[in-house]
Amino acid sequence: MKRIREYGVTVGKLQTGERNKITDVKGVKVGHVTLRDGDVNTGVTAILPHDGNMFKDKLYGAVHVINGFGKTVGTMQLEELGTIETPIMLTNTLNVGTVSQGLVRYMLSFNTDIGVETGTINPIVGECNDGFLNDIRGLHVKEEHVYESINNASVEFLEGAVGAGTGMSCFGYKGGIGSSSRKINIKDEEYTLGALVLSNFGIKEDFILNNNDIKAMLYENNKSFSVNNRNCDIDNLEKGSIMMILATDAPLSPRQLKRVAKRSVVGITRLGSYLGNGSGDVVIAFSTANKIKHYEESVTSEVKVINENYIDFFFRASAEAVEESVLNSLITADTIVGREGNRIDGLSKSLGI
Repeated sequence: MKRIREYGVTVGKLQTGERNKITDVKGVKVGHVTLRDGDVNTGVTAILPHDGNMFKDKLYGAVHVINGFGKTVGTMQLEELGTIETPIMLTNTLNVGTVSQGLVRYMLSFNTDIGVETGTINPIVGECNDGFLNDIRGLHVKEEHVYESINNASVEFLEGAVGAGTGMSCFGYKGGIGSSSRKINIKDEEYTLGALVLSNFGIKEDFILNNNDIKAMLYENNKSFSVNNRNCDIDNLEKGSIMMILATDAPLSPRQLKRVAKRSVVGITRLGSYLGNGSGDVVIAFSTANKIKHYEESVTSEVKVINENYIDFFFRASAEAVEESVLNSLITADTIVGREGNRIDGLSKSLGI
């Protein structure tokens, strides 16, 4: 499936990485399990921050909640301690508990010390609601799908209606998984920042593509919506969600990662989102540069951090990579007819390309 740049749409100014995906950050892998069978259109996606034992070699991380209408697991400890110690999992809203349990079992399987000789584990699981296209009440994602998605993880992965993105919708079109990356060159040093999104937000009337409002091109018989109209359609409000995962090989502290995470909001507002009351918009960011040992024996640890005078480059990279990731999630997603015949067309079909 073609990605957005293959249609002549270039987002931002910075150069992309080799794959233009989050896996351009060395060590990061992504895996999916996709469940499609009639009314069942859902799945799970795993983001592995590095190849080693995440519990024993943690990474600096941060979370930023743009709008907290969500059920993400693990953000409280991440906010407090600033470290990530498991893969990051994405799924549908009602399967968060199952995926969290599966991730715990996965971590316990090769860390016999957890809960016995040392503390417990903080699983991180994000979600969006795929109930329009998926029989979400059926709870079709199982623990074995967690293990499978982790074992499937690779630097090459599909986008669109796959994994956790199988049943998602975005700006009235088929949404799902999308990714992008940016290179950041500072003097003689090169860094990469990558993004992966689970897109399930926005309304069609607000969609902006490549800085152009193209309503007439995208759809016909547009139902107007105006905040000045006292008879606004309450059913035409933004009620979706988006999970944004940022990865970088730059040595950013948890505080710096949170600052970079905050700029991801620029990427989704450029597309037309106003971050509605019913939209859960959450960013999780991590850096692979410094490993924090669980069994550190030294009283102090030496870590490197980016000079704050250069952090603007990472702000720009965050905004650009998230915007392009959302567009990739839209353009690569096929039309799906799901639960009870509900249908969401892919953007490429709507554009006639």
